[in-house]
Amino acid sequence: MKKALIIDDDPNISELLRLYFDKDGFAVITCLDGDKAFETFLESKPDVIILDLMLPGKDGYDIMRDVRRVSDVPVLMLTARGDTLDKVVGLELGADDYVQKPFEPKELLARVKAVLRRYENKEDNQNAEEVEKNSEAIEYPGLRVDKSRYTVRVEEQEIEMPPKELELLFFLATHPNRVFTREQLLENVWGYDFYGESRTVDVHIKRIREKLDDVSVHPAWQIKTVWGVGYKFEAN
Repeated sequence: MKKALIIDDDPNISELLRLYFDKDGFAVITCLDGDKAFETFLESKPDVIILDLMLPGKDGYDIMRDVRRVSDVPVLMLTARGDTLDKVVGLELGADDYVQKPFEPKELLARVKAVLRRYENKEDNQNAEEVEKNSEAIEYPGLRVDKSRYTVRVEEQEIEMPPKELELLFFLATHPNRVFTREQLLENVWGYDFYGESRTVDVHIKRIREKLDDVSVHPAWQIKTVWGVGYKFEAN
């Protein structure tokens, strides 16, 4: 049985979601206070978190930072705002998807299932890839991306990357000098059932570039933006 942690200060929303998720076979834990959210997360060890951004005490951004320091558990944000900046900041902090209030509980449940499928597929793939790990690593001068071990090394320094950033870098690097649209990258890296928008790709590319550039700028390869089209991994 999957366990869902719902962090929302509105008791009506929390109870409504609890009923929907419970009916679908989830074990549900609710938390109404931002200051208690991280402690509740550590105690409950959920499989997925539904996180409201606007909370008393610690807000959703602070809770996201705390969670991402110790776990890559799937997180879906709830926001009452339509501001794109809120969504971008949440994605940059490591959220997997977002839903804007008011929302349909059935849609939220569908998105949660989609995120969980992606994580389960990732774990299954990691087990299968361990058998063929030599074919799941790509190297360029000063860069090695190993998808079987989920590691990235630049100039012999290991770079911390969440799974989706690494998978995106690996996909681009295994297709050097080929341009992909955002939609193609979503399809190949996130999968057909991804509910987010193409802005997700831009956010992940930005974070990958920042991490690689912090270590080295290597003239033999780079991720380039092809304006009006998408992105490519350019290798000389």
